[in-house]
Amino acid sequence: MAARIVGQDRDPRSGIVGWASVSAATRTIRNQVSALLADEKVPVLIGGCCTLLPGALAAARDILGPVGLAYIDGHLDLYDGITSTTGEAADMPVAVAAGLGPAPWVEQVSAPLVPLDRLVLLGASDRDESAALGAALPEQLGIDPEVSPADLRSVGPGQTGYAAVARLGDRYWVHLDVDVLDKREFPAVDYPNEHGLTRGELAALLPPLVRSPGMIGFSLACYNPAKDPGGGARLLTELLGAAFAPL
Repeated sequence: MAARIVGQDRDPRSGIVGWASVSAATRTIRNQVSALLADEKVPVLIGGCCTLLPGALAAARDILGPVGLAYIDGHLDLYDGITSTTGEAADMPVAVAAGLGPAPWVEQVSAPLVPLDRLVLLGASDRDESAALGAALPEQLGIDPEVSPADLRSVGPGQTGYAAVARLGDRYWVHLDVDVLDKREFPAVDYPNEHGLTRGELAALLPPLVRSPGMIGFSLACYNPAKDPGGGARLLTELLGAAFAPL
């Protein structure tokens, strides 16, 4: 899809850098994902950053009605146009999905995009930083608290995946931001994670989520090939290949 985020100016109303292109990309993604879902396909989106998610979720809701969201990410992404220090739209997709803001983005997609009791946050390790910067925390919005890497290890990644499926409902989207991985495992991201998941933990978490008949779409974001000297994102292709193999 021709859906690029460009521009360096922070929009005064939304607080988003490159807002015009974010809005255009959201519209493009929404239209194409809608067409795929209407044709009873399972969309798989690869590329870009988490900015792609609101358009995809809007399409899913438009075509299928209420859907859940499994959000696998090293960050909560509950900033808005004020609390985000960067103004990058990729700081905000969960806030948009929850209907929190920024207002122009929420209005464009008629958020909230998912029932909040069917929104599962997996792998975030930035709660303290988010709170210090004034971002909303999940429980303040009626979302169950996130499953941190420590929580995931305590329960077990496979069991965490199955527990998430039980909460997500009969139709749900899976979004994977690769910065959920620890930077020592996978450094090819824009925001390296010092407290992320290991490859083995992510490999155990994914299969229950993507093999369930309830998964209606999947997206992967935030791989930076410029930081991958070996090229090819081998770790990611192996992880996804193993998770999706039975399908």
